[in-house]
Amino acid sequence: MFGAFGVDFAVFVCRLWIKSLRVRVHAPEGYGPGILGVWHRDLLACGAAFRGMGVHALVSESHDGEFLARTLTRLGYTVTRGSDTRGSLNVRHLLKTLRSGGFVGMALDGPRGPALEVKPGSPWLSKASGRPLWLVNARYGAHFTLHTWDNFVVPLPMSSIDIEIKYFCIENSENRKEVQP
Repeated sequence: MFGAFGVDFAVFVCRLWIKSLRVRVHAPEGYGPGILGVWHRDLLACGAAFRGMGVHALVSESHDGEFLARTLTRLGYTVTRGSDTRGSLNVRHLLKTLRSGGFVGMALDGPRGPALEVKPGSPWLSKASGRPLWLVNARYGAHFTLHTWDNFVVPLPMSSIDIEIKYFCIENSENRKEVQP
């Protein structure tokens, strides 16, 4: 769709857009290194919220994932390509970051959904690493929602976003359905 220059330009514009957002993060007492579990629809907001913090993100190997991977890299993220279904071995690469006291970010509902349904990768990673799984919810100021499988949310430039972080109880994810935030 885009040539190399087109992708680089789009990434540049997206990076400026993300940097224009006013993000406030609300974390609970005891919040520390672990897995940041985000809903796929909130990827832009979370990209803005955790930029420059050295988060190691798992990004899909899809064409859209390439764009996200380039953007996140330029925002200070370490990126591993793969998913918890295709490329499940790549999820194991995130263990090193967790064991060294870092943060890992991944979409709870994966690259293809169903939306707001927890896939097994994040809970597995939490159990394997002994690190907490944090549920990251976004509340938006001015935004619009795309008509996609995940109802992807696009915050308008210079709008505000409130990020609320809560401990995600793995036992409650056994039915794989999370209540809509």
